[in-house]
Order: sequence, then C-alpha cells, then structure tokens
Amino acid sequence: MSTRQTLPTEQPACHPPPESPLAAAGTGERAHRARTEPMTIRGLQDGRTIVETDGGTYVVDADHERCTCPDHAIRGVRCKHLRRVAIEAAAGTIPPAGMREGACALCGDPVFVEFDQPTALCERHSFEPGECVIDRETGSLLIVVAETTDRADERRIDDGRPIAEVETNRNYSGHEPVVEAVYASALGRQTNGRAAKRYGFPASRLRHTDHDPVRGRRLLASHRPAQRADAAG
Repeated sequence: MSTRQTLPTEQPACHPPPESPLAAAGTGERAHRARTEPMTIRGLQDGRTIVETDGGTYVVDADHERCTCPDHAIRGVRCKHLRRVAIEAAAGTIPPAGMREGACALCGDPVFVEFDQPTALCERHSFEPGECVIDRETGSLLIVVAETTDRADERRIDDGRPIAEVETNRNYSGHEPVVEAVYASALGRQTNGRAAKRYGFPASRLRHTDHDPVRGRRLLASHRPAQRADAAG
C-alpha cells in the first residue's frame, strides 16, 4: 500500500487538535513540512517504510525511530520523514510500529497484522466471542468462543490430522484461520458439570447471522467451554 499526497495545509504556528493524526508530527518547522509536502509512503514487509520525496528516497524504521536521510543520520534530529510516517500510521494508512500489512484469508483485503501472524481476517469477515453462526455443512447453530491465528492446515486435532484434512473441511482453504465454537444445543442442556466441547472450523465454513452476541457471551460464561478444540465432523 502506498500513498502520495499533500496533507491539509496549516500555518507553521498552528497546532492540530491532540486527537488528529496530524498531531503525531509534533511541532516546529519539520512538523509543518511533514504535514504539507507531497510524499509517497510505501510499507515494506519487514516493518520499515519507504518515503519518496522530490529531494530523495529514504527508509524509515519507525520501531527504532531511524531514517536514512541526512537530517536524521547526520544531525540526529526527528526528520520530516519520521514525522510523516507517524502521521500516516496514526491515520491508519500504513501499519503502526510493530505490525505489517497482510491480507484477509477470505477476501484478500489488506489488514494490519503482527509480524509473525500467519493468517488473519478483515473486519467484515472476523468473528467475535458470543457471536451466533451457522455451520454451512450441517446447518447447526453454534456460538463462537474464539477466533485464532492458527491456520486450518496447521492446527491438528486429537488423531493428528490437520483440521483442513477432516472430510467435511476439504471444501475450505487450508490457509484460513481456525475459529473455535461450541454447538448452541450443547449449551442449552444439562452437561452434569462437564465443560461443553469446543470445535475448530476453517473460518469460511461458518456463516455469520444477525443474532446479538450478548446472549451468546452469557451462555459461554455460564457453561465454560472446554479449553481444547477438536474438529467437527
């Protein structure tokens, strides 16, 4: 993802509101230049950022507050490039420090993820605890316990098979994250003190519903699902 733009202009003496992304640049002449000069910003997979300006192209390491430009490398100051990267991160146009740009496992839309996170879902496709979902294979109603960052072709069940290789999961991609859920019917009956069994599913096997997750969270809290997830048949 890259951006090239001139941010909304301001007078050098003006201070943006604290909640504005522009405030991340700080104050002073360098901050003003960071906000007003055209720059192309491109994130790298290792977390660093390429900043292209009319005066040159530089690499910014926001995690360690470093830039390859002379203003920072020689003078040791917080240059306009560091400040501009801070603005873009605060605005959500590039990943914040410690994260990288990934892709939703279901639709491919860009998402910001941890460096070592193998798979992820965008906001539109993500699941939250307590959410009611439908199993596309059986039509059963389930309640989500957790959305994990484990891939379906890497998470193994008790018999040693990856979740993706269970027969009913072979129509779903192995790179999808595993979503853990319990059958609503198991929470609605007496379990004699036993924890309700949780199962792991490839994310696209579960279909979102419009049910409010509050009731689902209450059921989860009262029944305490088992800690380990198996694969549903």
